[in-house]
Amino acid sequence: MNKGTNVTTTTAPDTSIADVQNSEDTRQLAINKVGIKDIRHPVRILDRSGGEQHTIANFNMYVNLPHNFKGTHMSRFVEILNQHEREISVQSFKHMLAEMTQRLEAESGHIEMSFPYFVNKTAPVSGVQSLLDYDVTFLGASTGDQHATTLKVVVPVTSLCPCSKKISERGAHNQRSHVTVTIKTNEFVWIEDIIDAVEKIASCELYGLLKRPDEKFVTERAYDNPKFVEDMVRDIAAALNEDKRIDGYIVESENFESIHNHSAYALIEKNMSA
Repeated sequence: MNKGTNVTTTTAPDTSIADVQNSEDTRQLAINKVGIKDIRHPVRILDRSGGEQHTIANFNMYVNLPHNFKGTHMSRFVEILNQHEREISVQSFKHMLAEMTQRLEAESGHIEMSFPYFVNKTAPVSGVQSLLDYDVTFLGASTGDQHATTLKVVVPVTSLCPCSKKISERGAHNQRSHVTVTIKTNEFVWIEDIIDAVEKIASCELYGLLKRPDEKFVTERAYDNPKFVEDMVRDIAAALNEDKRIDGYIVESENFESIHNHSAYALIEKNMSA
C-alpha cells in the first residue's frame, strides 16, 4: 500500500440483531393499551378567524397488544409523530390514528393531544385586548373500521352563588369555575364555538386584562346572573342539545368555592357511550 493512500472500510448493517419485541410471550395476557406518554411536539392549529396558532402539544399514543407478543415497537410512535404534517385538525388527527394502528399492526389505537389554545379577547368597556388561554384536548380511538374523535375544552369562567345573593344584605360570594365540555360530533366544530357556548351561560366570562370600568362591569354582570353549579351544567347541556352538529357530550363544572375549602361539582352526560 502506498503511503498516503486513504482506505475507507464500510461495514454492512448487522441484520442479525434480535427483535425482542416480536418474540413470543407465553403468559396469555393481552394488554389493552401500550405506547408512549407525555411526548411534546410542535403543531399548528387553525382558528376560527382564518389564522393559525403555533403551539406545543402533549401527546399520549397507545395501541393494544395481543397476548402472544412480548412488546410493541415504541420507536414507531415517535416516527409517526415526526413524519406527520404539523397542521393538526380533526381530519388529519384521524389519519394519524389510522396510520398508527396500521404501522403497529394493532386492532385498536388511541391518541390524546393536549395543548394550550389562545383567544384574543376584548374587554367589555375599555376595549383593551388581551389573550386568554384554554386547555384543549383531541381524543381519538380506533377499533377495526370504527373511528371516534372527541374534542375536550376547559373554559374558565366566573360563577356567583344564587343562595348567597338571596340571603345576604350586602354582596354575594363568587368564585372562578372550570367548565369542561367534551363533545362527539357529526361535522366540524370550532374550538371557539364551544368556548362561546360556555361563556354566554356563565355568570361572567374571564379576561386577561381589565381596566377599572371593565372590572365594575364584570362584577355587576356576575351579580345580575347568579348560577349554581347545577345551573351551569344544565344550561350548557340545553344549549348543546340545540346544536345539530353535536351527537353526544359530557359537561362538567367545578366551582372553586371562595367560602369553603372544597369545590362544588356537577356533570351531565349524553350519548357518549354509544
